[in-house]
Parts: sequence; C-alpha cells; structure tokens
Amino acid sequence: MPAEPEEIESRDPADILEQAAEFLRLYHAEDPEAGSIRPRLREVRDEIARTGTYTQTLDEVTFGARVAWRNSGRCIGRLYWKSLRVRDRRRVNTPEGVAVEAVEHLRGAATQGKIRPTITVFAPDRPGEPGPRIWNEQLIRYAGYREPDGSVVGDPRNTAITDLALAGGWKGGARTPFDVLPLMVSGGDGKPMLCEIPGDAVLEVPLTHPSYPWFADLGLRWHAVPVISNMRLEIGGVGYPCAPFNGWYMGSEIGARNLADEDRYNMLPVVAGRLGLDTSSDRSLWRDHALVELNVAVLHSFDRMGVTVTDHHTESRRFLTHLEREEKAGRVCPADWSWIVPPLSGSTTPVFHRYYDDVQLTPAFVHHPENYPTELVCPVLH
Repeated sequence: MPAEPEEIESRDPADILEQAAEFLRLYHAEDPEAGSIRPRLREVRDEIARTGTYTQTLDEVTFGARVAWRNSGRCIGRLYWKSLRVRDRRRVNTPEGVAVEAVEHLRGAATQGKIRPTITVFAPDRPGEPGPRIWNEQLIRYAGYREPDGSVVGDPRNTAITDLALAGGWKGGARTPFDVLPLMVSGGDGKPMLCEIPGDAVLEVPLTHPSYPWFADLGLRWHAVPVISNMRLEIGGVGYPCAPFNGWYMGSEIGARNLADEDRYNMLPVVAGRLGLDTSSDRSLWRDHALVELNVAVLHSFDRMGVTVTDHHTESRRFLTHLEREEKAGRVCPADWSWIVPPLSGSTTPVFHRYYDDVQLTPAFVHHPENYPTELVCPVLH
C-alpha cells in the first residue's frame, strides 16, 4: 500500500494563539528593534481566526530557528547560535523541490571546506495541508547492505532505509562501505520518492593518520557536513516538518561513535590489530588505545583537507562559555548531561564535572517518529 500522509492533529486555534503570543513576546523582548508587539498580535489573532494558523515573517522564522538551536539540550556546539544562516524556502512543498534545495544546502554549507551552520526551512503544516518531509536521518548517510550470511556492508544503522530504497527502485552503489544513500522525500500526500545526491554535493574526507601510513589502507572516510534532516522545527504554534540544519562535526562523533560503535562500523578491533595490541584481555585497554588513534586520524584528516572540525576538549570549553553567557542573560540553558559529555575521555573535559538543567523550551527541534513508509510510489530522480 502507498504510504499514508503523516497525521496532523486538529489544533485548537486558542492553543495556537497562546503559543504564538508566547513566542512573539520572546521575540520582541530580545529584539527591541522589532517594535511594538500589539499590532503584530492583532494580525496573528485575525489570521488564526480566518485560517486556523498564521504566517510568520522572515525575521520571526530566523529568530525562531536560532533559538531552537539555542534550546537544543543535546547539542554541545551552541556557542554560535546567533550565526545560524536561515534559508527561507517555505514556498517549496514538492518532493522534487525539496530535493533540489537540499542539494543546494549541502553545497552552500561547505565552501572550500569551511562549514557554516545553516538551516533550510520548507513549507509548514497547515490545516488539512501537511508540509513535506525528508525521511533520512541526515542528508548524507551511508547505505547498509544486508549480506546472506547476516553481515552488513556499510553502516548497519541504515539497513532499514537501504532495504526500502532498493525495493523502491534504487540500484544501489558500488556496494562499498561508504555508498551515499538517495534522499527519501515526501510531499503533503505522504508519497515518498527517491532522489540521488550528485557527487559534487558530497564533501568527504579520506582518513589517514599522521604516524601510521597503513591507516590509509583501511579505506575509511566520512562526509564533512552533518545535516540533521529528521526533525520538526516548532516555532510559536507553527510546525515545519522539513527543516534540515547543520553545524560542523566534533571529531569524536565520527571517531568514537560512527566508526567505533560495535553496532556501526566496529573499527576498533581492526585498528587494534594493525597496532599490534593485545586484544585477548580487557585489561590491556586495547579499545582505549585504538579509540584514541582512530580519533587522532579523524582530526588529522579533516585538518589536512582544510575542512572544519572541532575536538571534544575545545568544544567542551566553548560550551561552558555559552552556558555562562546564557546565565548572564538570565536564561536557562537546557542540557542533557549524557549527550553533552563527549564519548571520548569524558572526565578530562570540564563539562563532565557539573550538572545541568535538562528542561524542554520552545522554539524547539522535535524528532519525527521513525515510521518509515512501507512502499515507495515514485521513481528515482537523478
């Protein structure tokens, strides 16, 4: 059966107006140049009464997107939230249009290796008119091909969406561990289509090591722009189900999670073997040694190519600077300790040694449920 459109709950106009008023009070309080709030509240009240929703100004969307990043309790890299570049594509609601703009987002977010935090905001949900959606977790994700023996070539995290793409007509890549998946995009009718990402839009970094020439023989690589694409942007009672956004990578996200986790690429035993470590006992700390060298390779390789990346020690200090600024501004800074503390050498970073306020604030980014459609009904676009 074709995929059904995502359900949009019938919203009480009074509830939307309350959320809109709360957001507008925040916006006008933080931007004195926005002028008096009263005329804007009247406009919003009248539009909600007529249509069941309202259209936000570009300044409101820009402020809302930046504050949603500021409120993201799982993100350690929020010091630069005010610099988020907002691409207003709210008139785009077709799968083809979303795919084209997603590719342009990838190209524009990485200019000669310099990564700029960017968000592209597509059409919002309206009463009876759902907005578009990207089903991929990130714009760039590597396929996970299931083998007959139960093993996986590529990223095991992505086997389900790989299966669906193949069933929907994608011919797959060269079946390497790093084949880029096509985008799976649906419009308001919920019918997804596949759109391949051109190679020139995918900036990748081959991994080498400053001290071990053999590391290059492992054939490892990773993409440079982490564009989250499976979250809704909620601003003042208006939901944007398709709003892909990116910062830049912290090296340990790649070296201590994506490439190291046992249920991902599981490279620690391979690296340990090439290092000649004793893997027969946990007491040799072979995993720790291999993990450090894998992370050294990631940072070295990004730096060698001139691609923006940060390390977990630097980013931890930056986060505490952000926290101090927020406290000085009289704001609560939401933070989830389990996400803020880096996955490598956590206790050696300053973010480890304190507690945080893990509260939910709005505007916010909210995860879509991972309920992939059961069938693709459109062809693959190249």
